[in-house]
Amino acid sequence: MALPLLSFDLMGTGNRHRAFTLTELLTSITIIGILAALLLPALAAAKRKSSRINCVYEVKQGVLAFKIWANDHGDQYPMSVAVEKGGAKEFAERGIASRVFQVMSNEINAPAVLHCPNDTNTLVATTFAKLSNRNISYFIGVDATEENLQTILLGDDNLVVNGRSVWPGLWELPVNVKLEWSAGRHHYQGNIGLTDGSVQQTTSGTLGSAISNTSMTTNRFIIP
Repeated sequence: MALPLLSFDLMGTGNRHRAFTLTELLTSITIIGILAALLLPALAAAKRKSSRINCVYEVKQGVLAFKIWANDHGDQYPMSVAVEKGGAKEFAERGIASRVFQVMSNEINAPAVLHCPNDTNTLVATTFAKLSNRNISYFIGVDATEENLQTILLGDDNLVVNGRSVWPGLWELPVNVKLEWSAGRHHYQGNIGLTDGSVQQTTSGTLGSAISNTSMTTNRFIIP
């Protein structure tokens, strides 16, 4: 028995798809543009927040390394211990941050910890032997002590002093100096680690208060 032939009307109304009109297309593009304008800043802010959290973790690791090292060296940090006794005092006085961190290589997990993810001006070091100031994103508080738990051990090095960005070397900063964070890295914010083991997230406005809390007339920072 012959099977009946089946036929389909491909142009029939049941299978017809109506195309976008020009007005509808322009409306859709406008809506997409508005949504992108609303979402992109939020995504960028979330990315900045995530990278800053990573930076807080790295500063915390650095603070712990300093404290562990001090526990084995009479409660003194490498900046206060002579080279002949295993410290880096002479290098700290010359503003060489890398040598301070090199003597703590056993206390720091890896040199990559010394590089902030948002720091585009430095490179990640692969070994402590090759560590230089170009691999470090954090300043060191030269005069930090275990006796004064509010002194600053280290923090983001994108500082602005009296309206000018800092450059590598040893800086002596009076307590009344105008100290701020630059726009880069954490968008006018930064992290500092204190000798009490804490890490503070500060704005340019609250950074001055943190400096004042050290109870020191002058703070010496090594900028790598």
